Amino acid sequence: MFKRKGFYSLILMIFIILMYFFVKENPLQQLKPEIVDYPQLEMPEKSEINLDVNLHSSNAILVNLDTNKILLDKGSDEIIYPASLTKIMTVLVAIENIPNLQEKILLPKSIFKDLYEENASMAGFLPNEELTAEDLLYGSMLPSGADASIGLADYIAGSERKFVKLMNEKAKQLGMKNTHFRNATGLHHSDHYTSVKDISILLQYALTNNTFRDIYTAERYSIKSTNLHPEGMTLTSRMFKNLYTNENTRGEIIGGKTGYTEQAGLCLASLATINGEEYILVTVGAKGDSRTEQFNITDALAVYRQLL
Repeated sequence: MFKRKGFYSLILMIFIILMYFFVKENPLQQLKPEIVDYPQLEMPEKSEINLDVNLHSSNAILVNLDTNKILLDKGSDEIIYPASLTKIMTVLVAIENIPNLQEKILLPKSIFKDLYEENASMAGFLPNEELTAEDLLYGSMLPSGADASIGLADYIAGSERKFVKLMNEKAKQLGMKNTHFRNATGLHHSDHYTSVKDISILLQYALTNNTFRDIYTAERYSIKSTNLHPEGMTLTSRMFKNLYTNENTRGEIIGGKTGYTEQAGLCLASLATINGEEYILVTVGAKGDSRTEQFNITDALAVYRQLL
């Protein structure tokens, strides 16, 4: 009887030791993001004043960040496809998982083939190019480079699939109840979805991170000499480029991220300062493409002008 108990105790001890080393070496456990001590967000409430603007976009939400009030709500809880608005989460998760943004990252040749075949938007980096983490963050946000996004994902988590796990964990932590990510780029997938309200929650949180805010509000960014671009590169924000080429002035818009797929339509998540207060506007589902009027920009200008 006692020998049997001793045998079971020995088996239990071996099991505990094995589990210890499994957890210690399990990369997914090591990749679990730390809770960053940013201000806890209060969910915005609807204001008594609700703007009535005729929009091209199918879904929209406007939030005053100073009063935490929703001033415009058009299907904000409906499930939508986010296209490259996804990269807001990609950049945020990357920032929170790379302590030194001057770390060098090599973009492996293997990530480019699928991106070329899927006609993904690219920052212009090349296979086997070595860049800093900061370069890739700006490359993901400003020109919406899928090459930069996948490079960050691979470097941080070892694969895009494992990085997406971090993205979904962050979404859950932030209370993004209608969100599920399947990739780090926003390329269309039926199981890759969110809502404009969830994107506004994400953006409100991300803007409390000074590094994210600097990237999100940048019009351009210069990359120093690399092994494959000896003269360096200059990256330009797609949103600011569209603001100027659309025969509109910048107005009060100080930052933003555009997005487009055939299924998502023209999308925009923007930040504006009006009369000393900050606002975020998230819109998706506007008709058009890169060759038409940028109705996502048109909608943003129309909404913000109502606040002047």
